[in-house]
Amino acid sequence: MADNKTKPSRASVSKFLAAIDDPVKRKDAQTLCKMMEAVSGEKPVLWGDAIVGFGTYHYMYASGREGDAPVAGFSPRKQNLTVYLLYGFDEQTELLSKLGKHSTSKSCLYIKRLEDVDQKVLQKLITASVKQVRRQSHV
Repeated sequence: MADNKTKPSRASVSKFLAAIDDPVKRKDAQTLCKMMEAVSGEKPVLWGDAIVGFGTYHYMYASGREGDAPVAGFSPRKQNLTVYLLYGFDEQTELLSKLGKHSTSKSCLYIKRLEDVDQKVLQKLITASVKQVRRQSHV
């Protein structure tokens, strides 16, 4: 079975965030980092070379594939801030309707700029996801 490519590293999260070229994206990433640290109660760790993760949980699929992933995380991608909310959005439609300008995929929330969204609603979404991951995985 293949090894997971994205693993925690010892690289500096603050240096990674400080190296973001776009000053608005850099500030947004630093704000999101503080928010996720407060919500999760965990220090940020760089996973791979571009994901800032908080905490760790172990997963195992029915196929037998297993690994570790952050309880919460984000990546300041070129187009968007990608926020990883692991259990998706099926139970979060009301909050999403109040969030502001965003898009989603299965477990990713895409935000162009934090100014485009209600940060209190974003914090509630992250909090709900962290609680659900910890409840499901007994972290």
